Amino acid sequence: MPLGLYLHIPYCEGKCRYCDFYSKGGSRSVPDEYVDALMREMRRYCNCDCTSLRPDTLYFGGGTPSLLTPSQVARLIDAAAPAPKAEITLEANPDTVTAESLSGYRRAGVNRLSIGVQSANDTQLRRLGRPHDAAAARRALKLARQAGFENLSGDLMLALPEYSYEELDQTLALLIDGGVTHISSYLLKIEPKTPFGLHPPAGLPDEDTAADFYLYAVDRMRAAGFAQYEISNFARPGYESRHNLIYWNCEDYLGLGPAAYSCMGGVRFHYPPDLRGFLAGSAETLQDGRLDAAEYIMLQTRLAAGLDLDRLAARWKVLLNERQLRLLQACETAGLCHLSSNRLTLTPKGMLVQNSILTEVF
Repeated sequence: MPLGLYLHIPYCEGKCRYCDFYSKGGSRSVPDEYVDALMREMRRYCNCDCTSLRPDTLYFGGGTPSLLTPSQVARLIDAAAPAPKAEITLEANPDTVTAESLSGYRRAGVNRLSIGVQSANDTQLRRLGRPHDAAAARRALKLARQAGFENLSGDLMLALPEYSYEELDQTLALLIDGGVTHISSYLLKIEPKTPFGLHPPAGLPDEDTAADFYLYAVDRMRAAGFAQYEISNFARPGYESRHNLIYWNCEDYLGLGPAAYSCMGGVRFHYPPDLRGFLAGSAETLQDGRLDAAEYIMLQTRLAAGLDLDRLAARWKVLLNERQLRLLQACETAGLCHLSSNRLTLTPKGMLVQNSILTEVF
């Protein structure tokens, strides 16, 4: 079974108005003390009986991992000792990268870059609290290609305040013209404790309009050669995110850093959101229980490949009863899913109401 390693980098220059990830704003760099703490935790897991590092995928997430220097990234990759041909991803903000830093990341071993573009509209970017403009995003994509990154992902946010199909088309054009091979496309979600949650922006689309934007984006990306392989993720053939597939396929992954989550051997645990405690080595992981059938069903139906019903029965002893089959057949008639003797897959329309379908059926 593959192993994924996630390293959380909880530093960023400023918090975006929609972001509820654990991070420390006002940072222009990542202290070596934090890199040392991550390496300490790697050593701790190397020495335990349940696993050894040599991950098949390594993911630097944040926060803003591109605040790391190439030498810091190299230290962490060397410590993790990834398996041969491992996928190694680093998230980057357009305003934080240069030709030199990107070339340095590439030499350090990073072979996949995920750039937070979000929108091609400068007014929108300012509204979101993003520190870059569209020109910086174009420049970052160009520099990434010049540095040798072929596996290149870009983020696209949908259904933003005062959103339009023109903005969506412009952003898709920026990404595709910039040479991305993967697009992560998310509907804006207003989280309670964020600035947007406390003071919602004007002009937010209603649910039906947001759904229309999503389905339009799915069609546009398909026409451009990006196949949907998960609710929010689209890729040219062979460029699917191997790391994220580990999450959705309920395989083993280890997350290191404050607020980072793990699932090893079916057991879930996480670090508390406590940067000071993590640096001091006093932040012990908290147990979250075991992976169960409900979570397995939820994660598998996020994927375009869908839920293998034979595997569900073999692993979890769950068989669909007559009531559940009738409900799924009604969903199929409504164009929300496809149901065969051994597989359930949701259509893009069904993915929009995944939670409702699963709550009703399971």
